[in-house]
Amino acid sequence: MMCEQNESLEGLPFLPGNTFRDPTLSKFHLSHTLNYKNGFQVPKSYPEVGIGGRPLKVNQLTESELNELANFQPTLTYGKAKQAPPTEFVPAHVALDKKVLRFYGYFKETVNESPLEHYRVRFVQIYYFLEDDSIQIMEPPQNNSGIPQGKLVRRHRIPKNDVGDPYNWRDFNLGINLAVYGRVYRITNCDKFTRDFLESEGVEVNPPEPEPSDPYLDQRAKRETLSISKTPSSFDKRRQYLELDRKVLRFDAVWDDRPEMFGECRKFIIHYYLADDTLEVREVHQINDGRDPFPLLIRRGRIPKDRDDVPPTFPSVVMELTGELNTSDSIIHVLLR
Repeated sequence: MMCEQNESLEGLPFLPGNTFRDPTLSKFHLSHTLNYKNGFQVPKSYPEVGIGGRPLKVNQLTESELNELANFQPTLTYGKAKQAPPTEFVPAHVALDKKVLRFYGYFKETVNESPLEHYRVRFVQIYYFLEDDSIQIMEPPQNNSGIPQGKLVRRHRIPKNDVGDPYNWRDFNLGINLAVYGRVYRITNCDKFTRDFLESEGVEVNPPEPEPSDPYLDQRAKRETLSISKTPSSFDKRRQYLELDRKVLRFDAVWDDRPEMFGECRKFIIHYYLADDTLEVREVHQINDGRDPFPLLIRRGRIPKDRDDVPPTFPSVVMELTGELNTSDSIIHVLLR
């Protein structure tokens, strides 16, 4: 009832006695028109009620405006998309520094005027430097090859045709022939970094190929396995001298010649030097024995073995004429019998 009266009194001038207060109105705040969504201000709608909750006829939306509010285009809310800032330019010699593609391969070399071989299989490693598109070909050294090995082609850009166009990394793959200055190399495999790089650039890498064997090397390997070799002896004269130097065996001995006429019993000292298997015999003189004061009976040297009592059935290869005494012989028995 009060609302109807207010509507009927809207046309009256704003004078004392013409204003009436509606006691049912309790909300006198301003209506908001913006909401926050994803951190951005989004327009809510035009206010339909005024202060106190009275309806506003001037802010009624049309049908086209209501359809436009239902359009959730991102450009209307967030604006146009900004272009990403350009990346910093990095030259090729910096971005591709120390990045090398390595391929494994081989080539066959014809051997003329040789009855043992007609061709050789020489294995190589091909290095492609990405920073300047240069190529280097190396041959791993093999023992007893007899041919110069190492760097076959120095590092530089290699032309691939008569025009002079250099090789590019797109020209490389597994299972292809690489012609370099009249010599054809067969690429069989590559390392993991090379395979990953080619696949990342969209190159389909072929499966690896088995490496052929060299007929001459196979034949030589068979001869080496069939050869019979002796196990080297652990005896070494230099080692014997270093380990046994100044180590001497000393034996006390006697020469009993009393059964003979004017014979007597004489004392001797036998020194055996372990460093070089030499032996000396010294006489022990007594006071007033009437002999010359020369104690050396046999000077230091190698003593040959006695072969007077060797039986005829004894193998002659065991005891040779050049045999000499050593620590395994019974020195006292040999000298004093």
